[in-house]
Amino acid sequence: MSVRISDSTVRRLSLYLRMLRDLRRQGAELVSSRELAERTGATSAQVRKDLSLFGSFGKRGRGYAVGDLTTTLEDILGLSHTWRVGLVGVGKIGAALLGYRDLARRGFEVVAAFDVEPDKIGREMFGVRVAPLADLARVVREERVEIAIVATPPEAAADVAERLAAAGVGAILNFAPTEIHRVGDVPVRTVDVVLELEGLSYLLAGGRRDDVD
Repeated sequence: MSVRISDSTVRRLSLYLRMLRDLRRQGAELVSSRELAERTGATSAQVRKDLSLFGSFGKRGRGYAVGDLTTTLEDILGLSHTWRVGLVGVGKIGAALLGYRDLARRGFEVVAAFDVEPDKIGREMFGVRVAPLADLARVVREERVEIAIVATPPEAAADVAERLAAAGVGAILNFAPTEIHRVGDVPVRTVDVVLELEGLSYLLAGGRRDDVD
């Protein structure tokens, strides 16, 4: 299904899916838009609007079938496929990501890792052997890496992103503390921890939050 939706909607769909998976593990069969809203910080109207972008789900007075809606959201978010992930930079953040077992359970398998530090190259970390950055293009092709995570120092991130795009990676998640925009046709999403903390600082300092999405 090809539907263009905003990043904020995608994030909400991910939250709905997380809740639905929890409910499925608990044996629940039905869930209402009100319950989805309460547990994800949305509103009932927003839940119904988000889901209506992709079709008609649920029945008035009964709610949504947990199993069916879980499968549908997994398909919408591309999670019926296990994505092959490459990680560049196995410092503290990179090593933590390698060791994060929930990635594989949620459909993201780290199949390659890269670094420039001689004491890391050749080591196996959480079942993944660290390759030299010089071998990036070859390993990306051999391991069929689809998504790359950049966890390098900021001064190296842009060059690494360019090399990943040239090697055929389809999307990049950037953890380096620098902004990287789309590289050619390859979308890049940046996770900026400091930016998020500054947002929380604003709220704690008495700032006003207006949700406009």
